[in-house]
Amino acid sequence: MSSIYPISRFFKQTLFLGFGVSVLISCESVQEQELVASQVEALYSDPVERDWEDIKGDGVIRMITRYSSGSYFLDHGIQAGFEYEMVQNFARIHGLAVEVVIPAPNQSAIELLQLGKGDLIADNYTVNSERAKWVQFSKPYNIVDQVLVVSSELGFVPKQINEIVGIPITIQQNSSYYPVLKRLQEMGWDLVIDEIEEEQSTESILMDVANGYVLATVTDDHILQASQRYMNGLVQGPILTRDDPIAWAVRKNAPELEAQINGYLSRHMWTDEQGNPRRSEFLNVLRKKYFQGSRPIADYFKPLNNQANLGALSPYDSLMQEVGAEYGLDWVMLTAIAAQESKFDPQVVSWAGAVGIMQVIPRFSEHSSDSLLIPEVNIREGARILSEHIEHYAYMDSLESWSFALATYNAGMGHVADARRIAMDRNTNPNNWLDVSQAFLKLMDPTFYEQARYGYARGIETVQYVQNILNRYNTYQAILALSQQVNDEPRGILGFNSLGGNR
Repeated sequence: MSSIYPISRFFKQTLFLGFGVSVLISCESVQEQELVASQVEALYSDPVERDWEDIKGDGVIRMITRYSSGSYFLDHGIQAGFEYEMVQNFARIHGLAVEVVIPAPNQSAIELLQLGKGDLIADNYTVNSERAKWVQFSKPYNIVDQVLVVSSELGFVPKQINEIVGIPITIQQNSSYYPVLKRLQEMGWDLVIDEIEEEQSTESILMDVANGYVLATVTDDHILQASQRYMNGLVQGPILTRDDPIAWAVRKNAPELEAQINGYLSRHMWTDEQGNPRRSEFLNVLRKKYFQGSRPIADYFKPLNNQANLGALSPYDSLMQEVGAEYGLDWVMLTAIAAQESKFDPQVVSWAGAVGIMQVIPRFSEHSSDSLLIPEVNIREGARILSEHIEHYAYMDSLESWSFALATYNAGMGHVADARRIAMDRNTNPNNWLDVSQAFLKLMDPTFYEQARYGYARGIETVQYVQNILNRYNTYQAILALSQQVNDEPRGILGFNSLGGNR
């Protein structure tokens, strides 16, 4: 069943389609559900082997989440979000980079986890028995209530569950709200559940409710609180469940990762002697920032940041596209570099004298320091230098040439050459960034850097620099793909920009 109904259309369907069509749909869906269930079990039951030591060895933890104003989003090009900042803080403690993995439309977060595409699910994930069959939940870091939300178009405020009998409640089938409604049906409540099989975010459904396209849905109380700051037309109904724990999820065969996460989360949320939840200052600040509004996050999204800005990566997208085309460079990669170098601040000057958005060092440019503070000049100079590096490694494939070009942009041609010589001396491939990145770390060891032509280099910074930019590039590409899908939909609603993710 489609969930996009104007009010009048809903009543017409109720009058003319009747009960018989509903029975036919139900009969078809039983067979389909059985087939899907068997496919899911085959896919989920054999997870890859990847635990804490593997993550530490790679230097990267991969976070599976949705593009969401609560979980993860871009705020004028800068990565943000409650879940993102929580994971980033955990990663920083352990010296790890964070890679954000965004599921494709109709792709399950659990599927990505079991396949090893990510290491943890951090997406406002409710602990429930259905998910616990496949994943191991961490200690909780939030406690929420599930509430019914109806459209103001209905003209009344339901106080009891029996007041919404006959009104379709639009819900995503794989959300944590769905089994709650099913249990209420089993208890005898005559509820009409409008099931959405395709991926649609909690925030997108709430926007449909606010606009009167659907009549009712279910969400968490803190998500509703945040949404009401920039959506009109949302009316809170009765509470369906209380004190649901929200946690991260990992593979069942990753006990060391689970232990590390639990140690971290237990420092940020615990229960006092009276059984009341207590939170760290860090967690309280994040909650206030993203759900209670110490800064105008809602202003950024109202009204969903304007349809014209859908899919924007930074304030300089058009300039990045123009310069990228001029130098034959991927503009998304240029944007990822700018985010890493300066967070898009055109006035920043580093301790080493690097200037502006692309952090260009004046001695490598024909332009003065003052001129390099002009965004267009700076971005063009950064692109020119990068294009020269890319040309130097043109005999490599695209990923390798970009990895070496990024390392050169960060550390200089001399240090990269030293690292490649060390790789050769160790009988590894000087044209493979993975091998050379390990050699780069040796340039912090006097046994190696004293013999190197260009001496000491903080190799760990360069290795992390390359990794961070490539991770951000992949995330940006996923965001653009989702943006394109939303732009292709006739509704024109920011469906992937969800406060609730895949709740």
